[in-house]
Amino acid sequence: MKNIKFLAHTADVKFQAEGATLEASFSNCVVALRQSIAAEIKVKEVIEKKIEVSGKDLENLLYEFLEEFIYLLDAESFLVATIKEIKIDKKQMTLTARVLGDKAENYEFSNPVKAVTYSEMFIKFDEEKNKFICQVVLDV
Repeated sequence: MKNIKFLAHTADVKFQAEGATLEASFSNCVVALRQSIAAEIKVKEVIEKKIEVSGKDLENLLYEFLEEFIYLLDAESFLVATIKEIKIDKKQMTLTARVLGDKAENYEFSNPVKAVTYSEMFIKFDEEKNKFICQVVLDV
């Protein structure tokens, strides 16, 4: 995917995800997380979930958002396929999303992700590209 770039990292998975909006860049982070877990497989869109997270700042909000998908995978065997709707309220520092996915046992995993980290994490607006860029490192 052209909006996701995986970068070299010694032991973990590091990526940058871009989007024309903050919401689009967060959505692309979820795609990168799923690709890190289950490579390039097509996940069926048969289960819908509502996600609600809050944070102290944008980095914490992104961290909590991505961690929610790791929790759903571990606790409910839910593997995300796509983000149908996402809304970020920067004043309240909340995020709500509707996502589609499937039962995880229907797929093979290439890389078990243990956690999202704050190591090297950033969220910035690139004036030149006119896009938001999020960088994340996943503990694998």
